[in-house]
Amino acid sequence: MIQGIFAASITPLNPDFSPDLEAIPGYLDFLARRGCHGALLLGTTGEGPSFSSQQRLAIFQAALNVRQDWPNFRLLAGTGTPSLDETARLTQSAFDLGMDGVVLLPPFYYRGSGDEGLFSWYMNIIDRSVPSDGIVLAYHIPAVSGVGLSIDLLSRLFDAAPTKFTGLKDSSGDAGFAYQLGNRFGSDMRVFTGNDKLLSEALQNHASGCITALANLISPDLRDLWEAFQEGKLTLSIQERINSVREVCELYQPFPPLIKFLLNQQYDFPLWSVCPPLIPLPKESGDRISARLDLT
Repeated sequence: MIQGIFAASITPLNPDFSPDLEAIPGYLDFLARRGCHGALLLGTTGEGPSFSSQQRLAIFQAALNVRQDWPNFRLLAGTGTPSLDETARLTQSAFDLGMDGVVLLPPFYYRGSGDEGLFSWYMNIIDRSVPSDGIVLAYHIPAVSGVGLSIDLLSRLFDAAPTKFTGLKDSSGDAGFAYQLGNRFGSDMRVFTGNDKLLSEALQNHASGCITALANLISPDLRDLWEAFQEGKLTLSIQERINSVREVCELYQPFPPLIKFLLNQQYDFPLWSVCPPLIPLPKESGDRISARLDLT
């Protein structure tokens, strides 16, 4: 079972914007030691669309080294691109390398294809590239991708490939959508919220956990909430603590430069670069958020 607290991991970069492959296992070790059940590589926070196929595969390969010390640490690979063939090749390669599952953005250039086009696209990937025991999560982040995934589309995919298409990462930030997912699928579909503020609500609606940017920073709190929920305990005070951090961080988006800045300032990691078109967090923003947040 893939469930629990997953970090939408940042990608350590060199000053020339190439992946810092040597730093990746150590960073994932940091996440594992702080309570993450696993990590999504090359999602939005990991700047996935900024990298070539060759770079992505090198990142996946480097990440697998974390299992020398954490054999049960789950690794999900972001493999979605606008290209059907490239996505199929990346997805197959991710499984061949040993990833536990893939998270697939919808094709985000031709946005008017509708459910029929999206169903054909996802099923082509699943049929061509996913082994019998492979796990596929769709990635619902319409504010960024410009392509929403309807409940009916998800239901159709789930019915067509129930052992492979197992759920989605819901980064819509829409509590109503989280309720609809729980009402339609119960715990049959693995739903991971992408918004830390909705973790308690998502779990109450049968979600399997979270995959979030702030798990890079506050995974101990997220893990505490997860454990409390599993034990039937109240989670309100933990959720409020999580919300207070999220509300500050949301003022300084996009998240990749912000999280890399805070990892440097508060956890002594190198100040890793971000890949253009992203730019580093401006100094004045860094000064303001440093005055408001102490995560250590």
